[in-house]
Amino acid sequence: MKVAMVSSHGGHLTELQMIADAFDGHDQFYITYESERTNQLDIEAYTLENIGTNPISMTIAFKQILRWFWSHRPDLVVSTGSEIAIPAFVAGEIFGATTIFVESWCRVTSRSTTGRIVYPIVDHFFVQWPELLEEYGEKAEFRGSIV
Repeated sequence: MKVAMVSSHGGHLTELQMIADAFDGHDQFYITYESERTNQLDIEAYTLENIGTNPISMTIAFKQILRWFWSHRPDLVVSTGSEIAIPAFVAGEIFGATTIFVESWCRVTSRSTTGRIVYPIVDHFFVQWPELLEEYGEKAEFRGSIV
């Protein structure tokens, strides 16, 4: 199984690395933002410039992610956020990949913007605090914290 691990380069990447062991034995690659930290990843990684909320940057990122997915054909797309998850999940849907979003550990009682956007399109949506189950609805699952 091929796993695309997608996140921004800060705390979201830290959380993503914390769950990477769950996919040991599978072919993993990262899609994240260009930074000194991501240049030091010991696994195959593709980087983008930070897209923020700019629609043009989001479109450019989406096209680049489509190219990477075309060459790698991931079976699973996993993200802990933030906005980079949006084009990755849309691309994952196009390629028929299973999609998993893990809401950030720092979100205890309120939903993230990315979480609100991707909730309807992902296959599995995990929260790290039981308080968020009511905020998101029946698709959200709580299986404990990754931190």
